[in-house]
Amino acid sequence: MTLAILSDIHGNLPALEAVIADARAAGATAFVNLGDSLSGPLWPAETADLLMRADWPTIAGNHERQLLTDPPDRIAPSDRFARAALDAGQLRWLAAQPATRVVHGIDMVHGTARCDHEHLLVTIEPDGLRAATDAEVAARLGDACAPMTLCGHTHLPDVRTLADGRIVANPGSVGLQAYLGANPYPYAVQTGDPRARYALIRGDDVDLRAVAYDHAAAAAKAAREGQGDWAFALRTGLAR
Repeated sequence: MTLAILSDIHGNLPALEAVIADARAAGATAFVNLGDSLSGPLWPAETADLLMRADWPTIAGNHERQLLTDPPDRIAPSDRFARAALDAGQLRWLAAQPATRVVHGIDMVHGTARCDHEHLLVTIEPDGLRAATDAEVAARLGDACAPMTLCGHTHLPDVRTLADGRIVANPGSVGLQAYLGANPYPYAVQTGDPRARYALIRGDDVDLRAVAYDHAAAAAKAAREGQGDWAFALRTGLAR
């Protein structure tokens, strides 16, 4: 089996379509989705329709939770845009997604199993972001005994093999290659490359892939919706 791992699509329909085409051409026979599927000033409803038809094993990310539960005075612009675009059936589909699940013996989490916005493979410090140590990764995994854990949230593709043999893989983000974060300290995430990211798994081998798509069209859509930070990130792969 060749398994395609997608995460953090953020309503970027052309990026998603390019990733699906690349994965199928590479022999993918199954797909999974690690959440943060729709939030963003792009094509949330159209992306939801595609994902609902595909019916892949999918988990909720922090943006699903925020989109569904944050009050109007606190909801972030990307979540507000997506929520306004979705119909009742699409919102029910989001609400039914579990926080974690196991597929083919692989653990699926968005952040970590204990928190949807905790980073698994990176650590945020006062001076910014760094790679987590193996000890930090092991502590965040806790007593998870699956041979492989798939995570998203960070938008940075990475694979780590711990001393005990457990593998942790983040496929990166399909839809957004850079953003600024502020919790618990300000930090920037950026790949420096606007291509869409995902991963293919064959046995224990994890192939991190980057796929060209019409990122200029996605950036133009974000600009039309008044979200210049998204437009810059989509165009450049940089946060600032």
